[in-house]
Amino acid sequence: MGFSLTARKAAVASRRSTARQGGRRAARIVAKADIAKQLSFDNESRRKMQAGIDKLADAVGVTLGPRGRNVVLEEKFSTPQVINDGVTIARAIELPDPVENAGAQLIKEVAGRTNDSAGDGTTTASVLARELIRYGMQAVTSGANPIAIKRGMEKTKAHLVGKLKGLAREVSGTKDIKAVASISAGNNEFVGDMISDAIEKVGADGVLSIENGQGLETTIEVEEGMEIDRGYISPQFVTNAERMLVEFDNCRVLIADEKVSEVRDLIPLLEKMTQVNQPLLIITEDITGEALATLVVNKLRGVLNVAAIKSPGFGERRKAILQDIAIVTNAEYIAKDLGMSIATTELDSLGIARKVTIKNDSCTIIADAANQDDIQARVKQLKKELSETDSLYDTEKLSERIAKLSGGVAVIKVGAATEAELEDRKLRIEDAKNATFAAVEEGIVPGGGAALCHLAQYVDEFAATLDNDEEKLGADIVKKALVAPARLIANNAGVEGDVIVDQILNSPFEMGYNAMSGEFENLLETGVIDPTKVTRSGLQNSISVAAMVLTTQAVITELPKEELEAFQGKQRTAQGYTESTVPNGMMSL
Repeated sequence: MGFSLTARKAAVASRRSTARQGGRRAARIVAKADIAKQLSFDNESRRKMQAGIDKLADAVGVTLGPRGRNVVLEEKFSTPQVINDGVTIARAIELPDPVENAGAQLIKEVAGRTNDSAGDGTTTASVLARELIRYGMQAVTSGANPIAIKRGMEKTKAHLVGKLKGLAREVSGTKDIKAVASISAGNNEFVGDMISDAIEKVGADGVLSIENGQGLETTIEVEEGMEIDRGYISPQFVTNAERMLVEFDNCRVLIADEKVSEVRDLIPLLEKMTQVNQPLLIITEDITGEALATLVVNKLRGVLNVAAIKSPGFGERRKAILQDIAIVTNAEYIAKDLGMSIATTELDSLGIARKVTIKNDSCTIIADAANQDDIQARVKQLKKELSETDSLYDTEKLSERIAKLSGGVAVIKVGAATEAELEDRKLRIEDAKNATFAAVEEGIVPGGGAALCHLAQYVDEFAATLDNDEEKLGADIVKKALVAPARLIANNAGVEGDVIVDQILNSPFEMGYNAMSGEFENLLETGVIDPTKVTRSGLQNSISVAAMVLTTQAVITELPKEELEAFQGKQRTAQGYTESTVPNGMMSL
């Protein structure tokens, strides 16, 4: 009897202990999972989102035009930046109110998309989106159907993009390139001259790279030939000991994709090379063991002038780059997938390079033997791949390959007295570079917001073809918003924006306001021009995001920390809990 009673007491104690532990565990889980959300509906959500949109657009808008101002960005761990770049300013903005911040993030999306597609025009796109959303929300608040307005805006967008392409003019020479670059860099003629010189040297398919310079001056270096980011496998191949370089003239080039470790794979080719008395560059996946030792010994004994580098790139990209090098040097690509081997390679399969320079980390090949038809076919293929990719990394790599095949690479080394000035100058040059390539790609239109103003004149004619009255209202919203960038440029220049807009609307397409000189003139002749691609991308992206915002009826965001703590405090009070009454071991909510 005593045993069973003791066992019963132990069981009851165990259940109570388990219950207490379970209670503590449940309390902790609830506390961690309690992430509250706040919901905003209808006019309240639209009003707050509009406030956030206005704040971001106002901050970005002060930089618009040649007389726009700069913005200072605080950096936690470095010097504050003083910049004029719209997308950089937009990306730095985070608002404390979550609903307002949601609105700001949507405009940030407009700036980001425009920067990704055209590389410039982000401020114009942000200002345009703000006006579209403002006029659209007024219409929706008045009772209009947002879905019909969205359809009207999108139909108008398609019509105006077609008109813009028809009105664009092709870039005609260095003068236009200089004008586009100068305007995009904030009317900096030095940057315009530098960009136009670089484009002239590397061609329209070339690449402009921007790096930090060592001094105060900004300089350009043009890299001739094809540069590969692989250096010599062994320093024993060096021919210039003072500079640690391998330098070959009139060099034969072997391009293969196999690993070579046995000397028997190389002997037949090396014997043939000794008969022609020319240097040999071997580009293959790797050379190791006795094969590498054989090459080094023959080089040191003066039997054969030879050097080897590893294949650049990785995976499928490696094969593609090797094929590019083969085309440039007019060599045959020795591919093991096709049953080909270095051991059976003849001299006719080798390419020819006029000059080869190899460092410990890079190799430059200058070749004249290439068949131009093959190069053009390859460039055309790469451009097709470029137009189909959405990856920024692939876009960068494909552009580099096109440049190395058909043009060249120019490196702009930016110099400045201070870190803040360096960052600002780099961003301006980056904008100028992107705008220039955009202009070469799709042509130019009048700048200063004039092209968008003139497009507004084509809206009424198109709206008349729409059957739905609310779709016509969407078209009218686009028409009213299109004049906003020109108005803001004029306001930033200290003149009455509405007066300038009225003048532009009553003039031919090429006429507009030059905010730098304060004159109303033919902008195409005076060099105040914008790339068509930049204007088109800004128009498309701003209407796309604005149309989506107008169809928004509710916004769900996380509850701010202060409100969440106050809410939890009220819950505890209502349930009769205070810090002193919470059972020992339980977590306080």
